[in-house]
Amino acid sequence: MFRKIDSLIIFAFLFFGTAMQAQNIQIKEDPVLADMMQQFIDLNKSKTSVEGYRIQILATTDRQRLESVKQGFQYRYPNVAVDWIQTPPYYKLRAGAFATKLEALRLLHILKRDYSNAYLAIDKNIKPYELIGSIY
Repeated sequence: MFRKIDSLIIFAFLFFGTAMQAQNIQIKEDPVLADMMQQFIDLNKSKTSVEGYRIQILATTDRQRLESVKQGFQYRYPNVAVDWIQTPPYYKLRAGAFATKLEALRLLHILKRDYSNAYLAIDKNIKPYELIGSIY
């Protein structure tokens, strides 16, 4: 019994002693590589929007119809962000904000039950914070 405890204590000291020594790691990188990484970080921080997908539910010239469909959508799907854009002469109602086509297709499949004419639309002006809130 004491042998097991003694060997366990010795093992613990060896393990934790080694773990303590492993914390003093230093990484040496080429200055050219470090400069390239900093340029990459700065470029990405400067971008205010990304390209992704939204689901277009409606395109109409009637603003009242757009507002009516938007209210109905928000009632049925309260957790899905929905907004409209105007591309004269049309008002377009779009839902969600997705980085990949696969993510958008999942929601499209669900929405097709109530909005049979819905389809995927590429959006080059999605704010990064909109992608974070996507639940589907």
